Amino acid sequence: MIAIQHEDVDINRLVHEAKCPGTGAVVLFDGVVRDDDIREMELEAYEEVALRELEKIAEDAKKLHNLFHVDIVHRIGRLSVGENILIIVASAGHRPEAYAGSRYIIEEIKKGVPIWKKEFRKDGDRWVPGEHPHGSGKPSR
Repeated sequence: MIAIQHEDVDINRLVHEAKCPGTGAVVLFDGVVRDDDIREMELEAYEEVALRELEKIAEDAKKLHNLFHVDIVHRIGRLSVGENILIIVASAGHRPEAYAGSRYIIEEIKKGVPIWKKEFRKDGDRWVPGEHPHGSGKPSR
């Protein structure tokens, strides 16, 4: 599953579905809204482009790291502390490939998939620098 969605994710189902024949390792990355003076977070995406880029990243990860299965689910909308933001599930025959594939996916997402974060902090709101095209202010559409 490659998705951008408002709804939370059934992580157990994704992990179960990643266990195809030959699987020796499943790596789960669960990025959550952390409690570092953040009250809430709002995520926006240029969904059509972001979805295409996530699909390409998943395919590249499969080829480069011999992955059997990849799920990437990125949430958008307003999220509270402790809620899931990004779920990556990668399965492979062995743990080194599964770990490397998962790490590759998160690093490629951070490089430039058009998904932006606004933090609602106790000391004011801000778009996270480096997370959108202009470094500050609301992302352009």
